[in-house]
Amino acid sequence: MDSNYVRIFDTSLRDGEQAPGASMTSAEKLEVARTLARLGVDVIEAGFPAASPDDLLAVQTIATEVGKTVLEGSPQTEPPIICGLARCTRGDIQTAWEGVKGAKRPRIHTFLATSDIHLQHKLRMSRAEVVARATEMVGFARSLCADVEFSPEDAGRSDPEFLYEVLGAVIKAGATTLNIPDTVGYTLPDEFGGLIAGIIANTPGAKDVIISVHCHDDLGMAVANSLAGLRAGARQAEVTVNGIGERAGNASLEELVMALRTRGEKLGLRTGIDARQLCRASKLVSRSTGYPVPPNKAIVGANAFAHESGIHQDGMIKNAQTYEIMRPEDVGAVQTTLVLGKHSGRNAVSKRLAELGYPLEGEALNRAFAEFKKLADRKKAVLDADLIALSSDERTPVPELWVLEDLQVACGTTGLPTATVRLRGPDGTKFVHAAVGTGPVDATYKAIDALVKVPVSLLEFVVNAVTEGIDALGEVSVRVRHDDQRSCHGHGADTDIIVASAKAYLAAVNLVLSRQSSAHVHAQKSSVESPSPAK
Repeated sequence: MDSNYVRIFDTSLRDGEQAPGASMTSAEKLEVARTLARLGVDVIEAGFPAASPDDLLAVQTIATEVGKTVLEGSPQTEPPIICGLARCTRGDIQTAWEGVKGAKRPRIHTFLATSDIHLQHKLRMSRAEVVARATEMVGFARSLCADVEFSPEDAGRSDPEFLYEVLGAVIKAGATTLNIPDTVGYTLPDEFGGLIAGIIANTPGAKDVIISVHCHDDLGMAVANSLAGLRAGARQAEVTVNGIGERAGNASLEELVMALRTRGEKLGLRTGIDARQLCRASKLVSRSTGYPVPPNKAIVGANAFAHESGIHQDGMIKNAQTYEIMRPEDVGAVQTTLVLGKHSGRNAVSKRLAELGYPLEGEALNRAFAEFKKLADRKKAVLDADLIALSSDERTPVPELWVLEDLQVACGTTGLPTATVRLRGPDGTKFVHAAVGTGPVDATYKAIDALVKVPVSLLEFVVNAVTEGIDALGEVSVRVRHDDQRSCHGHGADTDIIVASAKAYLAAVNLVLSRQSSAHVHAQKSSVESPSPAK
């Protein structure tokens, strides 16, 4: 491999999904994995197989459907490595292998803490016990899989001399990649770069394996620390799309990739990422997790290439390089080149979606085209961002147990806000209910609750305009929780934000019901397969 090539290891589906409320359905995970493969990601950490049967199934599906062949549109010549995370236990490692073994290039990633604070307060193990456990479990993982990655958790706060000892032992046991995590985002760039340099210089066998970096953003330095580690000799970077993850998140994939590309002459490093797909990946992960991208987010935010200052605008008119260090098209920022309207046909819509990187076929295209026609009747022109929003539901569908058929709302400065909702139930029966609320959205949600009869708590409600103008398509994202379940999110788009709000809420409720049904089926299956207790 080119000594200047940096492997991009994406952990959006594992560490990213650990962000509070960011859980994804299996269908959403598969679609994200496909997008990552087309983006050119080298390694996809598909999940933590031992965490739950659903996580194991998702990893297995990704391994067989994304990790077998190179997907059309990918800049790579090999399918991505599919990786599963495991604690340093035989059960976790065996389950991780069951998850990834269907891939052409499987990897097991196991970890064990090495900082004294973790050893004393979490693991309650001595340093010698940690070395013995790590060595044994890496050896076991290597007996199953030829590609094994080991992470000394909280390496940023670990004693460097102890790190050299642990890492040297796991290399002997068969580790092929050593990942050095700044687990709590504590280090400064010069410290983290020095840590990586020290590991390469002082760990026996370190020059024969790939050194990786995994930095968290607690102090806002995840990307800076990752770059420092790469400049010190690491050749794999663990990142997430939009920087999602535990607490303040991880190093952002798009920021790291564009830093390496934009400052290539200075850094002398490169990746295999097709940067033109970055915005597309960002939008998909945002929608799948329910985490909106801030307008001022570097690279993929709505304002990343916006200029309002008169001085800046003047400079841009004269030469874009005065205030832009990269071009919008370099990262796939939407640039409308074809205006679609109510007279546009199915082929034009299909072609433009494919050009934008959102190909649809069959019934999915039929449904998206029907929604396009409805929108075109209400807008003079349907823009690229509108098309992307309309296609979202078809790319990552939520089970439609309850379907919104009609909604009528009365509200204003006088009278009581009232909503009348008509839903089609799972068996096709139609139900109507009216409710009064503190506002039109509250009234709508109360009417839906009365019909569906699934008590949920609304945790988050976000409204965004997809495009500019008074006729803009509005996107609504909601997050709800039912009982002690993980939170579920829903998404809806419409020029009427109350309708969009109803669609989003109903999508979240349907997801709750779908998970309940899956859990019930799994419980029944487990009951049937479990042996009867001894009498």
